[in-house]
Amino acid sequence: MPQYLLSVYQPDGPPPPPEILDPVMKRVQAWREELEAAGGWVFTGGLYPAETATVLHPQPGGGVLITDGPFAEGKEHIGGFTVIRAADLDEALGWGRKFTDITRLPVEVRPAYED
Repeated sequence: MPQYLLSVYQPDGPPPPPEILDPVMKRVQAWREELEAAGGWVFTGGLYPAETATVLHPQPGGGVLITDGPFAEGKEHIGGFTVIRAADLDEALGWGRKFTDITRLPVEVRPAYED
């Protein structure tokens, strides 16, 4: 079954306070349990804030330049991701739609290459 990457975009800055975040995270856990029960969950990963990133830039003629911070400047960055199995893009978009409805955050759905 094809796999899809669901990338979650978060605004930069501190997370919402617990009274807002805790109910959302409970709904996210219920979404994951539903996804697991459907046989679609592969794995999930959360990321530290974008300012903790280190970027490696290839240099002409060889070598690598290492810089601190995210590759792209922006007001939001990928805050986490989930890899899922879905029969097709429509099913993957359905899972992404549910996640967006829960979190109110943008989610990018992208198919992964198959071996």
